[in-house]
Amino acid sequence: MKISIENAKEVGRIIRASRKHQNLRQDVAAGSIGVSENFLVKVEKGSDTVQWGKLFQVMHGLGVRVILDIPDDAADLLKKLEVQSSGRR
Repeated sequence: MKISIENAKEVGRIIRASRKHQNLRQDVAAGSIGVSENFLVKVEKGSDTVQWGKLFQVMHGLGVRVILDIPDDAADLLKKLEVQSSGRR
C-alpha cells in the first residue's frame, strides 16, 4: 500500500501500526531492532528530532520501505549526477 507522508507524526503512526500489526510491544521491538525503547517512543510520537539513520533502522526492522516519488526532470538530473559521481571514483 502506498501512503503519502507530509510530516513526522504521519511517519510515527505508520511505524506504530506496523509494530502493532506484528503484535510487538515497544520494548521487544526496540530490542530486536537495536534501538532504545525511548527512541522508538519518540519515533512513534513523530518527534522532529530523531536521527535519520536510526529512523531508517527502525523502518527496516519493521518491514517499512520508503519510496520517493520525484518529478521526472529531477529523476533525470539525479541519474546524470550519479553517472558523473561514479566516473570520479
